Amino acid sequence: MIQQVSLCIAGFGSASKAFCHMLMQQHQRILKDYNTDIRITGIAGRSKGSLLDPGGINLVRAMEEMTASGSFSRDNPQYSTHDTLHIIEGSDANVLLELTTLSILDGQPAISHIETALLKGMHVITANKGPIAWDYSRLKKLAEAQNRLLLHETVVMDGTPVFNLVNETLPGCQVLSFKGILNSTTNFILEELENGSSYDETIKEAQRRGFAEADPSLDVDGWDAAAKTSALLNTLMNGQITPPDIERTGITHITPEEIKKARDQGFKIKLLCEGWFENGHVMGRVHPVWIRMNDIFSTIDATTSLLCLQTDLMGEICVVERHPEIEQTAYGIFSDLLTLLKKKYP
Repeated sequence: MIQQVSLCIAGFGSASKAFCHMLMQQHQRILKDYNTDIRITGIAGRSKGSLLDPGGINLVRAMEEMTASGSFSRDNPQYSTHDTLHIIEGSDANVLLELTTLSILDGQPAISHIETALLKGMHVITANKGPIAWDYSRLKKLAEAQNRLLLHETVVMDGTPVFNLVNETLPGCQVLSFKGILNSTTNFILEELENGSSYDETIKEAQRRGFAEADPSLDVDGWDAAAKTSALLNTLMNGQITPPDIERTGITHITPEEIKKARDQGFKIKLLCEGWFENGHVMGRVHPVWIRMNDIFSTIDATTSLLCLQTDLMGEICVVERHPEIEQTAYGIFSDLLTLLKKKYP
């Protein structure tokens, strides 16, 4: 007998839309390989409108409306005016996809969305780094108490396996420290400044390409990188740390003259995320660093990311994600869904 698994999506930005396209493309494959019919019963889209139907949303129509007008039509019989928490509670879903926008100040309202879903007996997949950076330990314990999964592969390097790498393929290994280039916007800015572009020109180009926000301060001041550092510390090294706990220096003070000086001496400047143990406590830092030209970190160009994990049994392991697009973010969500199906719906 074919089993049915229903999803509720909180937040309907680019990653959500790309995931829905991927889900429609892979629907028959999931049916064949996992004997599972995936349906979406709730979408909370805030400014784009919301849809709710415990019997299953017409996803083809929903995506056509989104393509045509950028929002769901009020003429859609599944259109809802309920807020996100009501959509979650009324969706009768098995799984919440928490894909709302990051709040660097406190991780809300995503934390409340996840908590509500877990207490209703739903599994949770999140691409929102806020809850993992701010409240991971408590949310993980709540998920375990409810015998539910809290999956979050996408929060640091899109679909690149970071957490699965450690949890599934490195049994017995302890992560002792890590170092990474994990913010595309700042990496792109530093590279373009080295090539002679002005700071303002580079910001505009990054915004045009879609990986810098209208307000790039979260990136250039190091907050996004601090949130990713917190998430890594909390999940891989059992930390209980938040973004303000991370020692943070952005890149706004770096001048073309300093970049040229570094280059003339055989260095590049990169914004690094670092985590380590010190006297039994986890520590984190985000800061610009002069990197020698022959170091692997100096080769990380434009929107590419790199994370190196230092472990006790396997030494150093590095993973690189080259020039990701929104499809890689969608795949991270999709891979968590497949992990959930394997572990909870065999």
